[in-house]
Amino acid sequence: MTNQETAKATSNPYVDMSNILSMDELLGKTEVKCGFKEGSIIKGTVAEKRDNGVLVDIGCKSEGFVSSEEFKNWDELKIGDIIEVYLERIENEKNMPGISVNKASFQSSWALLLEKHKEGDIVKGLMKHRVRGGITVGINGIEAFLPGSQLDIAPVKNMDDFIGKEFDVKILKINEERKNIVVSRRELLEEDRAGKRAAILQEVHKGDIKTGVVKNITDFGAFVDLGGLDGLLHITDMSWKRISHPSEMLSVGQSIEVMIIDIDDEKSRVSLGLKQKTSDPWQNIDEKYPARSKVKGKVVNLMPYGAFIEIEEGVEGLIHVSEMSWTKRITRAADILNVGDEVEAVILDIQKEQKKLSLGLRQTTANPWEALSAKYPHGSRIKGKVRNMTSYGAFIEIENGIDGMVHVSDMSWTRKINNPNELLKIGDEVEAIVLEIDPAQQRISLGMKQVESDPWEKIEELYKIGDIVKGAVTKITAFGAFIEMTQKIDGLIHISQISSDHVKRVKDVLKLGQEVETKVIKIDKENRRIGLSIKAVNMDISEEALKAEGDKVFVELGKTMGGFGEMLDEDSLAALNTIGRSDETVKNE
Repeated sequence: MTNQETAKATSNPYVDMSNILSMDELLGKTEVKCGFKEGSIIKGTVAEKRDNGVLVDIGCKSEGFVSSEEFKNWDELKIGDIIEVYLERIENEKNMPGISVNKASFQSSWALLLEKHKEGDIVKGLMKHRVRGGITVGINGIEAFLPGSQLDIAPVKNMDDFIGKEFDVKILKINEERKNIVVSRRELLEEDRAGKRAAILQEVHKGDIKTGVVKNITDFGAFVDLGGLDGLLHITDMSWKRISHPSEMLSVGQSIEVMIIDIDDEKSRVSLGLKQKTSDPWQNIDEKYPARSKVKGKVVNLMPYGAFIEIEEGVEGLIHVSEMSWTKRITRAADILNVGDEVEAVILDIQKEQKKLSLGLRQTTANPWEALSAKYPHGSRIKGKVRNMTSYGAFIEIENGIDGMVHVSDMSWTRKINNPNELLKIGDEVEAIVLEIDPAQQRISLGMKQVESDPWEKIEELYKIGDIVKGAVTKITAFGAFIEMTQKIDGLIHISQISSDHVKRVKDVLKLGQEVETKVIKIDKENRRIGLSIKAVNMDISEEALKAEGDKVFVELGKTMGGFGEMLDEDSLAALNTIGRSDETVKNE
């Protein structure tokens, strides 16, 4: 708005508006008066010094204020001194110029740095203080950022150890817009190591002995610094003996001598060895420890299947659980051995190429099984307690730690034993006959029925067709009932021989334990069968007629087997299947 327009707007002819300026004109006059632009570095004079700062005259309508904290030489500063300041604002909220000495210094340093350096240059940097993620580094008045990952080649546990120290750093990134710099010390170290690595690789050869420092330890080995080149010392190349972790032998910072065992020029990698400095103890193992010789060693490791015995450093042998005792069944090595135990063993087998050594613990004592055949010849009578039972037999203790087995088929001449618990229980003392001894398999076969003579050998003397016999019912089946006679011989009463009347179910007429009187109608010595009849007891029948009746019974049994055997219960089938079969046949099955 012009002066005339302003006067007209006021509608007051007495007001002189000729000397009133617009806002734009006022601002323009200020800029012209100061002669500076915001964002520039200018010189000013210290006009007044106060306790907390100074007033600086830069040629504007008022002085600007600078805090005492921005001056490094505050005590030496005096009125009239000429200083450089950075003009942030021509007029701030206090109606004063906004100026800063620090920003002036930064702008000058920043401009100088851009003039002298570029990305990739190497400069000196002072590690000033920790910040999140790294360290602030002072470079010619500028604070740069050094990320923690760029501080050293290896991860740094405590960055505070670097504060206050000066190092060469490499400028990675300059952001002119944000005015920040990112630097790296690690890149310089890696470049230096790369040079040293290349030089060392030219010098070393397989078989060389070098001194290095353990730099890092892992589960699989250790990295050793050879003076600029890191080599890997694998756990398997540390010792001829077994070790569980590299820390058992090494520690970080330890100086060690190692052998160069492999060089990969393409990948600039070196493999190192410690054990290769000494001879392989397996080299002449077969000469030092011939088969069947005795050795002493220490238990160093236990597994469920056996124990590892160290007989010298780097040489271990395995005692399998099967080679720990002649008589006891060992299921776990820890049941009889402990780590650290000193033991004596016998060399059983050596596999030199595979570095495997088989040892025996039981071979250090006489094999009791070898003397058993002489001590218990075939037919010897023994007494012992039942120690264990299975579905197929019972184990009888012959002497301490040695058992013999009685198969179910060797328990009775006359009865079909399906499970030993029908006759025996653990702890029972029994008599038995030695049938066979197999030292190689460590087996002794015993027989209980062989203690007595086989009653079927003299069956004609015991029973004849037509004899009246009494006995108790021992088993009831779908096809009949069994009764126990003298000599523990079982006879069969077929369902058709129970009564003259029709019998639908045996258990409706006979009960277990019931005493019955019967007549012998069939004797089959070859197949160990005796047929009995209740209904024939009071009949006057000839021997021929009784035999015919007995033959008829066994024919019926044959039909039962072939016709509806699948419908019989388990006990019935078991009883039926024993008829007409010898004990030897049952045992072989």
